[in-house]
Amino acid sequence: MLMGTCMFFQLRAFVAATFIFAFVSAFDVPTIAFEDGFSKLFGEDNLVISPDGKSVSLTLNRYTGSGFISSEAYQSGFFSASIKLPKGHSAGVVVAFYLSNGDVYEKTHDELDFEFLGNRRGREWRIQTNVYGNGSTDHGREERYLLPFDPSEAFHRYSILWTSNHIIFYIDNVPIREVIRHEAMGLDYPSKPMYLYATIWDGSAWATENGKYKVSYKYSPFTAEFTDLVLVGCQSSATDCTGPDFELATADFNITTLPKRSAMRRFRERYMTYTVCYDFIRYPATFPECEHDSSERQTFWDWGESKIVMPPKPRSTRSKRRARNASNVGPRVT
Repeated sequence: MLMGTCMFFQLRAFVAATFIFAFVSAFDVPTIAFEDGFSKLFGEDNLVISPDGKSVSLTLNRYTGSGFISSEAYQSGFFSASIKLPKGHSAGVVVAFYLSNGDVYEKTHDELDFEFLGNRRGREWRIQTNVYGNGSTDHGREERYLLPFDPSEAFHRYSILWTSNHIIFYIDNVPIREVIRHEAMGLDYPSKPMYLYATIWDGSAWATENGKYKVSYKYSPFTAEFTDLVLVGCQSSATDCTGPDFELATADFNITTLPKRSAMRRFRERYMTYTVCYDFIRYPATFPECEHDSSERQTFWDWGESKIVMPPKPRSTRSKRRARNASNVGPRVT
């Protein structure tokens, strides 16, 4: 009976996700080969480029992680990749796709992140987005979400749009977060040239359920795959960004239509589990760019990180009793 209930919830989660993602069309962006825009960062043999040069895999084993970096820094742009995450039990394993200038500005760096926070086998995946400006990690602008699909089963596109006016994070061309520049943000808004990075590494200290579950290397190696690589924007070496900025301003990924805003609202209502905008414990004074939504705020306060998309499958009669008891604690997001 409970197994049937699990399948029912999984089906409803799939239908809900399909509804959210169905009404947003794919972006028309050029992809590039790895050697045309990137270079190895670390990991030696743990970074493998496909024979056609269009894809790359990053592996974490008990000896090292791996990563790559864009060959140029950018003053603004659209950065994207289709990513498939490590299969199976990957608790503590962090896969990151992000912009940063930390190697240039050690104490005043800017950063925009997608961070995949590892996964216990059979549980739903969580992803975090970060916005840091001028070294503002002590009051970082983090948000976390559940993923309404298994990102280790197929490739999904993750994209970051960064301009002088706003930042948008996309999953499969659906906007999940927008940060509009506000004058009161000052230097907290990322404004210095940044490189694009992709890395895999051991985040046992904090990644999965705040460090409760560490990396277990008996399940290694852990491999993430990247393809459909996109670098569109103005490079820091350019003397005039008029052309690239115009292309960004008129591109479909920079225009937030009503269907896109509706899709973003539905995604956030259903899958967001944490946002700094409603964390009055850490930040009694709210951030200037936060737009408070009463229904979204109530959902955050009521359930927070307890949101789940798919209940775990029970493995014994005893675990079935625990699952039934747990089901009475609060509603599932379906």
